[in-house]
Amino acid sequence: MSAENSITVDVVSDVVCPWCFIGQKRLDKAIAAVGDVGVHVRWRPFQLDPTIPQAGVDRREYLLGKFGSDERIRQIHARIEPLGEAEGIHFAFAAIKVAPNTLDAHRVIRWAGAAGEDVQNRLVRRLFQLNFEEGVNLGDHAVLAEAAREAGMDASVVETLLPTDADIEAVRNEIATASRMGITGVPCFLLEGKYAVMGAQDADTLADAIRQVAQAKARGELETAN
Repeated sequence: MSAENSITVDVVSDVVCPWCFIGQKRLDKAIAAVGDVGVHVRWRPFQLDPTIPQAGVDRREYLLGKFGSDERIRQIHARIEPLGEAEGIHFAFAAIKVAPNTLDAHRVIRWAGAAGEDVQNRLVRRLFQLNFEEGVNLGDHAVLAEAAREAGMDASVVETLLPTDADIEAVRNEIATASRMGITGVPCFLLEGKYAVMGAQDADTLADAIRQVAQAKARGELETAN
């Protein structure tokens, strides 16, 4: 695949955002639909709520504080569940007991990126599955290390680094950069660092955007993303 017929998509997301999980599935479909374009995906951090303590909080109590009632929570879940099923996601919201702080998860995703694009993609997919389909606490260091191992990383390195401050500021700086760019919700798909597609758009919309940006790049109408 020539460089002229490839683009980079930076996905700004949070692993506890159900729309980001849906967006990941739709992006996969979009990439499959544009087989003549090489799409390089990089996952960028965002925190829906950075104020959650590192130990996490009871998810039901947290959602009650945000939405006011169990009925409202059920309505929100009922809206999302069929959209997930359409993408092959089996949301198990009732199984999720902890609302975690996702900073450590983003640190591991960052390290996965250094290990390779495929490794990072595998890790992000696994973290989405663990949270939304298995109800696992993504704030648990043992969970993150095992997910890293499954993605092809050296779990012992992850276990060593997680209790330290390694890359905490780097991740926070990336999140701050997204905020300065005007990103207030996720997922956000940044194509070639220049064009943003906001929200979990359908696969056809994403595929069309990828084609248009790839064609513009091939015509020399935009600079290559860093």
